[in-house]
Amino acid sequence: MLGTIINTVTIVAGSAFGALVRTGIGEKYKKTLFDGLGLCCIVLGVNASLPNMQKSEFPVLFILSLSIGGLIGTKLDLAGRVERLNARISAGGSRGNNGIQGLVTGCLLYCIGTFSIVGPVLSALSPTKGWAFNESANTFLYTNATLDFVSSAVLAASYGWVMLLAAPILFCWQGMFYATAYLCGNGMPEAMQVELSIVGGVLILSSGLGILGIKDCKTINLLPSLFVPVLFYLFRIFCGF
Repeated sequence: MLGTIINTVTIVAGSAFGALVRTGIGEKYKKTLFDGLGLCCIVLGVNASLPNMQKSEFPVLFILSLSIGGLIGTKLDLAGRVERLNARISAGGSRGNNGIQGLVTGCLLYCIGTFSIVGPVLSALSPTKGWAFNESANTFLYTNATLDFVSSAVLAASYGWVMLLAAPILFCWQGMFYATAYLCGNGMPEAMQVELSIVGGVLILSSGLGILGIKDCKTINLLPSLFVPVLFYLFRIFCGF
């Protein structure tokens, strides 16, 4: 669990640093950071999705997940709710002040990926249950913490203090996998990890397109897609096939 705590602290530290220096960064430099962030999202999204598509047991599951999840998100008007909430929180509608959208992007970057999903599982399954600082099972989480520190600083420089809220979300996300592995002894099925990485990678890619202003795919409406692979594999396990 120590790895998850360190990962959470680095996001708090990075977000605080980025938010503090935000006022001292000129608009043209903020735009450069913003564009760079969009490009990074695209690269990370492609990197998360494509390698895992070759490992998928059901290559069409991610299509079904995005379709079903997108329909649910659109029906619930998740994007519209977030936009209205963001309008109340921040004055103006510029993309640099779109804090809720930034928070969603940050949570996707921090939470979706091999390090953030497999890391807590390996930590929980280690002989010391992941509390020793030099425990090799925490390597994924320490690496993830380093990456998240940089990402959170860049995001907070663009979106501000709202990015601090991503820290408890990450803690709960990784804590869920840690608790599952700790209690069950074998953690999440690898096939489920693969499908989550594919869908999550597509969502990160979608966020990148939105940040760059290429295409607003209403990524928030697609967030329920992440639950479809989980429900699918839980159903398989329950039915025994």
